[in-house]
Amino acid sequence: MQIKSFFLSIMFSLSAVFMETLCCSGQETKSYTLWQLPPRTHTQNMAYVVRTHDGKVIVIDGGNAGDAEYLKGFLAPLGNNVDAWFISHPHPDHVDALTVILNDLGQLEIDKIYGSMPSLDWVAEHEPKPASHITTVRNFYQAVKKQAQTVHELQLGQTLQFGGLQIQVLGIKNPEITENAINNSSIVLRFSDKHKSVLFTGDLGVQAGQKLMKTKYAAQLKSDYVQMAHHGQAGVDRDFYEAVAAKACLWPTPVWLWNNDKGTGKGSGPWSTLTVRQWMDELGIKKHYVSAYGISVIE
Repeated sequence: MQIKSFFLSIMFSLSAVFMETLCCSGQETKSYTLWQLPPRTHTQNMAYVVRTHDGKVIVIDGGNAGDAEYLKGFLAPLGNNVDAWFISHPHPDHVDALTVILNDLGQLEIDKIYGSMPSLDWVAEHEPKPASHITTVRNFYQAVKKQAQTVHELQLGQTLQFGGLQIQVLGIKNPEITENAINNSSIVLRFSDKHKSVLFTGDLGVQAGQKLMKTKYAAQLKSDYVQMAHHGQAGVDRDFYEAVAAKACLWPTPVWLWNNDKGTGKGSGPWSTLTVRQWMDELGIKKHYVSAYGISVIE
């Protein structure tokens, strides 16, 4: 198993080098590069890596504990330094990879971690089941403390600048929304430069999406690319996506969820992915990047 793990790590690192070479060869790109990483387990995950035009590296979430080795291997050829790590919300399929990495950084350095995180007490009160969610939040905070790090609290309307890349904070935690509690406290970030824009929604639910749509930040949602909320099902409603008016969709979605397949064929599951896919068809979006089918790169 150790030999297999070693060769997998090399394969992951080489794939990152290949993608780096691909995006930077020939005519130099003037925009940031975005990678959507595939899941390394059977369950859903969310992991994005951004490299700015001037070489800064940014991570959004990272995925499950089983995605950590792959992610570290991907980051190594990019310099083994993450300038900013954003956590959308503390569910295991989003934050556990970072928890594992913080407990064994190796040569990787992380400058700052950003988020809008609920307290452990709030999680225990409003999302006590499954108990693993409380464990996830507790383990994350312990790992952050172990590295003498802190989670820099994002403010609504805040703008962060990384070279030519601007990151706008359009949504933060919503402690008053206790239905679908942790998902509805996902942060909403808009990455943009002169060339393209990407909207990240985490696992934002209907209630938080509707709240955002009633604020002044709704006018800033429009983006070229949209990360599909809650892996493309049971997230925000159709009106939210219509306001984004994206040209392409980013799906952090395993194949079974993409096809709503519980094991007996497409459409056999209880998830609403096919309905959301139909919404995208109705909105005229033809381009879809699905993590189930491997790494996607957007330059």
